[in-house]
Amino acid sequence: MTYRRIVLAARPDAAPGPEHFRLETAPLPMPGEGQFLARTIWLSLDPYMRGRMSAAKSYAKPVEIGETMQGGCVADVIASRHPGFAVGDVVLAPMGWASHGLSDGVGVVKLDPSIAPLSTALGVLGMPGLTAWVGLNDIAAAHPGETIVVSAATGAVGSLVGQLAKRKGMKVIGLAGGAEKCAYAMAELGYDICLDHRAENLTALIADAAPQGIDIYFENVAGKSLEATLPNLKTHARIALCGMIAWYSGAENPPPAPLIWGAILRQRLSVRGFIIFDHYDRLPDFLAEVAPLVQSGAITYRESIAEGLENAPAAFLSLLRGGNFGKQLVRVGPDPA
Repeated sequence: MTYRRIVLAARPDAAPGPEHFRLETAPLPMPGEGQFLARTIWLSLDPYMRGRMSAAKSYAKPVEIGETMQGGCVADVIASRHPGFAVGDVVLAPMGWASHGLSDGVGVVKLDPSIAPLSTALGVLGMPGLTAWVGLNDIAAAHPGETIVVSAATGAVGSLVGQLAKRKGMKVIGLAGGAEKCAYAMAELGYDICLDHRAENLTALIADAAPQGIDIYFENVAGKSLEATLPNLKTHARIALCGMIAWYSGAENPPPAPLIWGAILRQRLSVRGFIIFDHYDRLPDFLAEVAPLVQSGAITYRESIAEGLENAPAAFLSLLRGGNFGKQLVRVGPDPA
């Protein structure tokens, strides 16, 4: 009666590697009064987890050395002494990178497997989907007829931003890594155009794609994408700052501060960063709009799936390098649905 977990073995100074994780086996805990034990089915891997590996001050407490890596999971309840959860319930819970976990029910949501595949609770109908919806509607205040540029256009967040923006009647330009992702963005997600963010002349390519300028930039990446987009933003354009994965591990040097601040000043840009944990009051409205679109196939999504908990570190490191295509998941155990 044991379970497996992946812990933070050491803090990375730059780009993390396999040596910063450790797979451990430990005795399976039994639930006490007011607790339940759940078996992990799906584990979500997300860029924010890189920040949790650092001891630097942030919006959330870092993972300590020797602690289980944090993360959202879909799990099924296998033992319960909690009045609100029964054996067989399927839940969305912060179990972390582990095959099993105990919970007192705080922050746990019961899932209905008949609505959509269980994995979508971690992707298009979960935190990334809500991030896309809130960022586009509440943070960027998008309107029909406007032009938007979305970095990481085929990622878990960007892929839904692009589709929702197109449904609003906007001109949608994506930035993605490579020809395959760009082709998918246009053919499957409805982007008007998608540009390879590695292109040497990216600034000029964006200018050609949006000759009248850009109203909104949905920022997931920073780095070269930000540097190329800034000059193409209209006066009074808006930036919804969701992430900056290019800088999390020092892979790309940030543009000089005068370049960024100068553009904000000269073009009178509105820049608003947001953390989705502040916006979960919007979850019912998001699900009311997007869940039927997913069910009908009007909204599409893609998942990259790693098999087995032991492969979570490699999948996460690939995610940080842009190796995922859509939402990155780990199938930790059999999916009963």
